Amino acid sequence: MALKGLKVIEMAGLAPTPLAGMILADFGASVVRVDRPHAPLMDHLTRHKRSVSVNLHHPEGTRIVHKLCNSADVLIEPYRPGVMEKLGLGPDELLKINPRLIYCRLTGFGQSGPLSQKAGHDINYVAISGVLSMLGRSSDRPFPPINLLADFAGGGVMCVLGILAALLERTVSQRGQVVDLAMVEGTAYLSSFLHASKRIMGIWTGSRGCNVLDGGAPFYQVYTTSDGRYMSVGAIESKFFSLLLKGMGLAEDQLPSQMDADKWPEMTEKFAEVFASKTQQEWTEIFSGLDACVEPVLGLDEAPDHPHNIHRKVFQQARDGQTTQVCPAPKLSRTPALTPDSVEDLHPGQHTVEVLREIGCPQEEIDQLTNSGVVIQSGYKEQSRL
Repeated sequence: MALKGLKVIEMAGLAPTPLAGMILADFGASVVRVDRPHAPLMDHLTRHKRSVSVNLHHPEGTRIVHKLCNSADVLIEPYRPGVMEKLGLGPDELLKINPRLIYCRLTGFGQSGPLSQKAGHDINYVAISGVLSMLGRSSDRPFPPINLLADFAGGGVMCVLGILAALLERTVSQRGQVVDLAMVEGTAYLSSFLHASKRIMGIWTGSRGCNVLDGGAPFYQVYTTSDGRYMSVGAIESKFFSLLLKGMGLAEDQLPSQMDADKWPEMTEKFAEVFASKTQQEWTEIFSGLDACVEPVLGLDEAPDHPHNIHRKVFQQARDGQTTQVCPAPKLSRTPALTPDSVEDLHPGQHTVEVLREIGCPQEEIDQLTNSGVVIQSGYKEQSRL
C-alpha cells in the first residue's frame, strides 16, 4: 500500500471530504474521522476508516483533537472559514503543535473573497466556475450534471492532489503547510481544456449544444434504441466516422460532409432514425467488431457485469454477496490499494476508545472523558465492565 504509515484526521463532512479521506484510506493511510456527538449517519464513503466522537465545543474535546494532530500527517476540514479557528483548531494552533502537519481546507468558495462565507452546493460552484454554462442543449437552459464535477472531481480528488503535492514537498523542507482548496477553483482547473481549446478551429463555433463535443455533432451523441435504451457515439476522427457509417449501414457518399455543421441537425435526425430501428443489444453486437467508438450506455447496476469491467476488476462484490463496491483507481503494480470488500457503515464514535488508547490516554482518563460527554464510544462500557 503506497500510503501505509500516513496518519490522516478527517473532520466529518459531506461528499468531497469523505471522498478525499476514502481515497487516502484505500491506498493505505490510517484515517480517523472526527464526528460530533450523536451525529446522524450520513456519510457512506467510509471504507477502511475509523471514527471518534468528540465534543469540539468543550475545552477537553479541543485538547483531544490537538493530541490526535500531534502525531498526524494530514488534517482535512470542510467548514466555512473561521470555524476551526473558533474551535481552537485553526492552522496557526495546530501547526505550532505539529509543524509537519499538512492542513487541508476544503470549501466551496475558498478561504477568502466576497463569497467565502456563503453557503453553496455543487451546482453553485459549477455555475461560478463557468462550466455550467456549457452543459445542456442549445434550446434549453444549462443542465446540471449530478454532483460529480465540483463535489468530487473539483473537490475530493483535487483535495487529494493538493495533499500529495504538499507531502512530497515536505520530504524536502520537513515542514507542513496549508492547502486551500475551493471547489470553484478545482472545477475551473478541470476545465482548463475548455478555455485553451477556444483557439482551436472547429471545436467551439456556436452556442451551447451546437459544437463538436457538447452534443451538437451527430457523431458525438447519444441515441435511443428500439427498446428504449441508449448507445453512445464518439466517432470524431474520420476513420471512426467511416466505421460508424459502416455499422449503421449508411453510405458516406450519400450523406453531407462530416464537418458540415449546417447539416448536423439533418444528419442527427437520420442517425436517430437508424439507431431507433434496433435494440441496444443488437447495436452492441454490431459494433463489437468495429473500432468506431460506439458503446452501450449502461446503468449503475449493469456496469459491473460488462466483460471489460469484469476483466479489469473495476467493481467488486462485497462480503455480503449483494453490494457492489467500486475498486480504487489507478492500479499500482507493486503497492496495490486495499480491497473494498466491506459494506459496514462507520458509526460515529465507533472507535473512540481504541483511538484514544493509541494516542496515549490512560483508561481512567478515557472513562472520565466518556462519563462527562466529552467523547462518545458507540456501545461504550467502562473498563471495569469489560
